[in-house]
Amino acid sequence: MDELRKNEIYEAQISGYTSEGSGVCRIKGRAVFVARTIVGEVWQIRIVKVTASAVWGRAEEAIKLSPERREPDCPHALRCGGCSLRHMSYAEELRFKRERLNDALKHIGHQTVQAEEIIGSDSIAHYRNKGIYTVREVSGEVKSGFFAPRTHELVPVDSCLIQSELADKVTAAVLGFMRDNSVKAYDEKTHKGGVRNVFVRCAVNSPDCVACIVSAHGFGSKTEALVERLRLDCPELTGIVLNINKTVGNSVLAGDFYTLWGRDSISDSLCGVRYEISPQAFYQINPPQAEKLYTRAVEYAQCTLGSTVLDLYCGAGTISLFLAKHAGQVIGAEIVPEAIENARANAVRNGIENARFICADASEAAERFLKESIKPETVVVDPPRKGMDAAAIKAVCGMLPERVVYVSCNPSTLARDICVFNDCGYELKKATALDMFPRTSACEAVVLLTKN
Repeated sequence: MDELRKNEIYEAQISGYTSEGSGVCRIKGRAVFVARTIVGEVWQIRIVKVTASAVWGRAEEAIKLSPERREPDCPHALRCGGCSLRHMSYAEELRFKRERLNDALKHIGHQTVQAEEIIGSDSIAHYRNKGIYTVREVSGEVKSGFFAPRTHELVPVDSCLIQSELADKVTAAVLGFMRDNSVKAYDEKTHKGGVRNVFVRCAVNSPDCVACIVSAHGFGSKTEALVERLRLDCPELTGIVLNINKTVGNSVLAGDFYTLWGRDSISDSLCGVRYEISPQAFYQINPPQAEKLYTRAVEYAQCTLGSTVLDLYCGAGTISLFLAKHAGQVIGAEIVPEAIENARANAVRNGIENARFICADASEAAERFLKESIKPETVVVDPPRKGMDAAAIKAVCGMLPERVVYVSCNPSTLARDICVFNDCGYELKKATALDMFPRTSACEAVVLLTKN
């Protein structure tokens, strides 16, 4: 195998994608990763970095472009990095995401079952119900935007195509107030200044919208003027909250919360279940897609009115309470106490009496259910990106459920965990990919495993 060297230029065809959506070609027997290229394209590629494990290239001159190529419709796309797929059509994006899941199932999980379907999003613009803008001083002027990938360099963004338009509007009003009143932005190096972030959450199925201003300290005598400015510029708001965050680090929301005006939470519904959501509470970013995901999960769960379903990693009970409409009883478990309190309150709020919740991690909860001789027909798991640990999987399988429904936001850890389920006597039967975050490389999945 000939050695590749930095700055050498080669002509090559893009034959695949990385999990982040960069193109992959082969040059002199080595895989070369090339950002913002599409399968089938031919480029003159300059080698920019060579290591023992990987090679990166830069697309310099197009020889053949894909019919799926699109001109990025966001002027910040190249620097921001949040929407890494704006150079391709949405159809190609969906194809990439389905293949990302299938590649993981095949090469990491060693499975023959593949996802034949990916559920696309009805909206690929302004779909996020939660917007978080970082506020910093750039060249002596207060700006808002997002950090460039793997840096703390702020990319100023006035209008984001995936955030809600109201989030843009609220952030512009906060920045205008800061400029007019000489309010300083936070400096993470000196830890001086005030405003750190603008956090906006809007409901989908109600008119509610709450703005949360994150600052290292309050606004003092200017607080009332800030509220008046936001209410004047953004009459759609139903609440304004101040979060005093004095921590050193990347945490957006931390410390104490003060309601400056209106309500501190929004009311919204998901799958016919109503929720009260405070700024610090977890809630799905794209509720219409979440409803599609949960509907498929319930379909896989095959609930009956006499069945018992366990929901591990239940959070605030979003899946649990939807399952409770179809099952005899649902028991949810979550390690975060505040989330369990939210889940219980949501059950009461909706008059759901066949769901109960316990505070425990997944493996502890499964062991507890096993000791209590609880025999669930179905176990639903929705773990974080890191997936499940082997102890939790073995504890779940020890209860001998007929079905396990695994909801995942990371195809790689999903595929890895399926191998452990296989060792415990469970077989992958069905898989569906779903696009929760259009224009980004993220891919959701839900799979069904049955007892062998």
